[in-house]
Amino acid sequence: MAMATTRTDGAGGGSTTDADVIVVGAGPGGSSAAYHLASTGLDVLLIEKTTFPREKVCGDGLTPRAVRSLVEMGIDTSPAAGWARNRGLRIVGGGVRMELPWPDLASWPDYGLVRPRLDFDDLLARHAVKAGARLQEGTAVTGPLIDERTGRVVGVLARTGPDREPVTYRAPLIIAADGNSARIALALGIRRREDRPLGVAVRRYYRSPLTNDDHLESHLELWEGRPRESRLLPGYGWIFGVGDGTSNVGLGLLNTTDAFQHTNYTDLLRRWLGALPPEWGFTEDNAIGPVRGSALPMGFNRTPHYRDGVLLVGDAGGMVNPFNGEGIAYALESGRYAAEVAVQALARAEGPARERALGHYPAIIRAQYGGYYTLGRYFVQLIGNPTIMAFGTKYGLPRPMLMRFVLKIMANLTDPRGGDAMDRLINAMTRLAPAA
Repeated sequence: MAMATTRTDGAGGGSTTDADVIVVGAGPGGSSAAYHLASTGLDVLLIEKTTFPREKVCGDGLTPRAVRSLVEMGIDTSPAAGWARNRGLRIVGGGVRMELPWPDLASWPDYGLVRPRLDFDDLLARHAVKAGARLQEGTAVTGPLIDERTGRVVGVLARTGPDREPVTYRAPLIIAADGNSARIALALGIRRREDRPLGVAVRRYYRSPLTNDDHLESHLELWEGRPRESRLLPGYGWIFGVGDGTSNVGLGLLNTTDAFQHTNYTDLLRRWLGALPPEWGFTEDNAIGPVRGSALPMGFNRTPHYRDGVLLVGDAGGMVNPFNGEGIAYALESGRYAAEVAVQALARAEGPARERALGHYPAIIRAQYGGYYTLGRYFVQLIGNPTIMAFGTKYGLPRPMLMRFVLKIMANLTDPRGGDAMDRLINAMTRLAPAA
């Protein structure tokens, strides 16, 4: 559906709801932004096109990087509160199964989590509401409202309720957290960069005895049939125990791989699962719901992250980690950064002073992730070559010290100051990489 773009001379008309900030999309990025904004006393309108609870395609696994943001927001991440904890990552490939604990760092928790997005996103949105945000569900934003005198976005157009009645919401700032569809950004002419990586992931839930696994499991090789006796399939796979009797099982593929545009992902998942031990339960009889898929916008594949009163966060700004496909941690973090910038901007008079504050947002995001994402783009180019990938799994996986280094860089988990030799090396590499 094409996004509408309406221009106004400021007089306006029709139904209007005012707020200090409008946040479009109540996923992790939007709810994080709404929570942090509302916690300062600002009037925040959080708009969600669906109604909760609602499904979202995701692996449901949270690394310690995401856990830290949840803890900072005051969310109870204990098992008693419904979270499945994990101690690290299990890597399978090249005939090796290796368990790597999450690193013991001063800056990050030492555990990860799993929670289905059906419940997780609802919990985050309600947490933002408790902080003071106003949640408007069942409201689809159809386009930005632009003041033709200034060229700035001053609100959004939407349709709401069972009859999809048109409504206009106005605010001096908009935070676009509308996921990989990025409809607000597209309406402003901010298009996907073809020189940046893109992934596709599919997942399905299965009743499985692996549901209480205390490691996230990542398969670097997908075999159709017994390994070394059948065909190696493209992509990487995961098995995450949800702790409720089910496991989230899925696979992903990058556009740096030749098979990206020529793959039936549902069939690919079926063929991979058919080669796994049947006692794990990943059979059609144990399946819950259909196979669902989604795009993974990686490595800043949509820029700039600020334009004319609109800040992009999370997937809308292409902030998925190219190394591991993780998006939730960066949505939560960028939501907080956007909120911090918005708070400072709104404390200034409308005009050049406020614009200077808002214009600093892309620099903050680049400083946090730019160099690291550049390394990630180099990485996905390398692993898109089957020969290099095969070499890496054969000679890299049997070396525990090397794999601990790989875990730290792929999960983006280092202590920024001090730390061990691995931390210092990774931090130096990130600083030296161009933050484009």
